[in-house]
Parts: sequence; C-alpha cells; structure tokens
Amino acid sequence: MIKILVTGANGQLGSEIRKISGLFSEMEFCFTDVAELDITNSEKVTELLAEFKPKFLLNCAAYTAVDKAETDLTFATLLNATAVGVLAEQSAKVGCKFIHISTDYVFNGNGPRPYREDNPVDPQSAYGRTKLAGEVLCQKLNPGSIIIRTSWLYSAFGTNFVKTMIRLGNERPEVGVITDQIGTPTNAADLAHAILTIISSVGKGEKPFVPGIYHYSNEGVASWYDFTKAIFEIAGINCRVNPIATEDFPSTVLRPPYSVLNKSKIKLIFGLQIPHWRDSLIGYFQQLDKK
Repeated sequence: MIKILVTGANGQLGSEIRKISGLFSEMEFCFTDVAELDITNSEKVTELLAEFKPKFLLNCAAYTAVDKAETDLTFATLLNATAVGVLAEQSAKVGCKFIHISTDYVFNGNGPRPYREDNPVDPQSAYGRTKLAGEVLCQKLNPGSIIIRTSWLYSAFGTNFVKTMIRLGNERPEVGVITDQIGTPTNAADLAHAILTIISSVGKGEKPFVPGIYHYSNEGVASWYDFTKAIFEIAGINCRVNPIATEDFPSTVLRPPYSVLNKSKIKLIFGLQIPHWRDSLIGYFQQLDKK
C-alpha cells in the first residue's frame, strides 16, 4: 500500500485529489487541513509523520489570495514559505518523498515563449515572492523533493475564476475582462490525476522519482477574455464580454502578462498526456451537470 499524507486537503487541488482517491486502490490517504494539522508546527508535523508513516507527502496548502497577500504578507509568508520549509525538512528526516505545488507567479511574465523550469524567476507580487521563497526552502531543506508549478487553477471546489464568471454572467448583461494577460487555464481535476498517476507509477516501480521543478497546466493558450468567452459559450450564458486592458482594471497587484508554462519535462519524464484547456473546461461543465 502506498501511503500518502495530503496537506491543504480542503482547497481546490486537495479536494479534487480526495474526490478521485478511490480510483487508486493501491493508495492509502491521510487528508489534513488546518483543523487536523498545523503545518507551521514542526513538532505536530513530526508526530503525524511518525504515526502515519507515509511514503509521500503532498503539500497542496497555500495562501492563494493574490490581492490580499500584498497587505497580509506575514500570514502569506507563513503558509507559502515557512510551512513549506517545515514540511520539506521533516519529510527529509524520515525519508518521505515530498511533492510541493507552486505557481506561474514566480515569473515576471515578460518572456517571449512558454516558460521552462530553468528560466530565471522574478516574481512581481507578494504572492509570487512568498511562493518562490517556499520553493527555495523546499530545495534547500529537501533537495530530493519535487516542485510542480501550475497556473490559472479552477475546480468544482472553493472560489475561482470560472465560478466568479458564471455568477457575473448570470447577474449582468455584460462584463469587462482583461485581454492582454496570457496564460493557460488548468482544471484542478487534471492536475490531481497527474499527481496521483506520478505517485502510482513511482510507488509501483514503473517510473523513478526524479527530483526537481516541473511545470503542469492544461495545453493551449488563452487570455482571460478568451477564457471567459469559452465559459459563457459552454455554459450557455447570454452575457456580452468586453475586452479591456490591464491598465484599465484597477489592481494593487502586478500580474504576469504572459505566463504560459512549457510542460515538456513532466511529459517526458513521467509519460503524461495533458488535455487542452478547452476540452477540460467542457469536461468541467459535464461533471457539474451530473451533480
């Protein structure tokens, strides 16, 4: 049995992992969130690692309120950096393989082509800087860990862009959406399946656990405007979408204007097939219809 300790289990990604966990019969899970485990407390983490004895520790916990992080830097740093260091260090001590989830916000977004894992990092927001600090601690305290950066995550759980647009589209005759920020929407269900597929293949001895940084998002490229148009079209929402520029949308946060991720490495090493973002969005609504 492959034992997996999951932190941040009530978030978007953690909830998707819990949802599909039953499909992986060779795995035993311990799902934790803030009520079950204080990931900033090394003693508590050590106790649970000793009790459950997982082979993998998957950290889905994060402070993801990008705008709020600018003024709530202490708490954002605690969750996105300090806690990552605790989990990395304690998992290394017991020989538990550590997988940590990071973000496209570690880049400045000025690159001309999809970002590779070894491209220079230059976060422009408090959120991005705290997530990068977590990556640094992760690699320093547990060099044998895997970091997976992702982008534009949405799911059936929690608050996200897709849910917000559905609500606004049903409330208003028209909405203005930024057209000059380019990236790739990622269905958290796809990322969850990819992670468990990697763990399964490693646990069964089919693939080696190759430490390092990896990128995962759905395939394809879109602006927030393109994404919204697709959401309304697939959901059958009759709402006009007006393209607006970043400079016309008031925000205290500098968001990457271009943050498409190159996924060649994760596909090559772990043999993953990644769906196109539009196909995954269609699948998202099909799953909602089944509820």
